[in-house]
Amino acid sequence: MHPMLGIAVRAARRAGAIINRAARDVELLQVTRKRHNDFVTEVDKAAERAVIEILHRAYPDHAILAEESGASAGNAGESEYTWIIDPLDGTTNFIHGFPQYAVSVALRHKGLLAQAVIYDPTSNELFTATRGRGAYLNERRIRVSKRAQLNEALLGTGFPFRDLHSLDEYLAMFREFTLRTAGQRRAGAAALDIAYVAAGRLDGFWEIGLSPWDMAAGALLVQEAGGLVGDFRGDSGYLDSGRIVCGNPKIFAQMLRVIGPLAAQ
Repeated sequence: MHPMLGIAVRAARRAGAIINRAARDVELLQVTRKRHNDFVTEVDKAAERAVIEILHRAYPDHAILAEESGASAGNAGESEYTWIIDPLDGTTNFIHGFPQYAVSVALRHKGLLAQAVIYDPTSNELFTATRGRGAYLNERRIRVSKRAQLNEALLGTGFPFRDLHSLDEYLAMFREFTLRTAGQRRAGAAALDIAYVAAGRLDGFWEIGLSPWDMAAGALLVQEAGGLVGDFRGDSGYLDSGRIVCGNPKIFAQMLRVIGPLAAQ
């Protein structure tokens, strides 16, 4: 295992332990609303502090981009390395006791995603990837699915829930995919959904309005598992636009053909 990946795994597992302890008494948690349908708990904050502490101890000059604390850097933002962190992707699921949430940690080096960890603390599933070295689930190599036809594909998605300006655009795409696929699933934790694409559990995934920490680790997992990732034009700007499509190569291409005519320009 790459040394930087090893540090990321340690950080994700530490956060997962915090989350699992809190899950025993989730009704007692203090929940704050950041904005419409966007919640944060003291568990999110504690898990993020634990991840950042481990990363900074190992790499004090690396920059940090984290959901709860925003951007910071050990060297005034000049580092070639940036850790992209979601300490608890699926907070709404977590506070309702719905067991679909994960810790997501990615490392970007000179603009390229280099390391990825997504850890599901409820099932103890650890998804990892290093650029050029493949993707793994609990140390077993994973690959995207081989399904070739969209009408046989199972897709993951996420409903718009914070910014509803794209709701009509999203519903038009949702309708077309409902008509053209074997089904769609919305579990509520984008990082974990994208990891499922890498593992072949979903044939593709698409969503509008995500943040970099929702996508970064999963995107590298999919790429290292033999899949493709892009924005709604199939380009590489998904981390900036928040619009992502991913899947095995054949399903990815067919998804883009559906999304293209419906996407707002």
